[in-house]
Amino acid sequence: MSITAERKEALIREHARGEGDTGSPEVQVAILTARIANLTEHFKGHAKDNHSRRGLLMLVNKRRSLLDYLRRKDEGRYAELIGRLGLRK
Repeated sequence: MSITAERKEALIREHARGEGDTGSPEVQVAILTARIANLTEHFKGHAKDNHSRRGLLMLVNKRRSLLDYLRRKDEGRYAELIGRLGLRK
């Protein structure tokens, strides 16, 4: 249910702000979004998997916190990120 190392590297390259950037909010939100998408697909076949559902809720809350932080610090970066990831708002 987690993402592959190759997919994670591709996300880092795509959303990094500079060379060697792996911890910026943009990268973290992109990785969380990929993990959330994987878990959402998992629940289509495993509707009663409540242990994984708890993990999904924690990931969604973490992503929301990072997005709120980014919106407070730089509205332009926030708007660009949600546009690139296809998130609402």
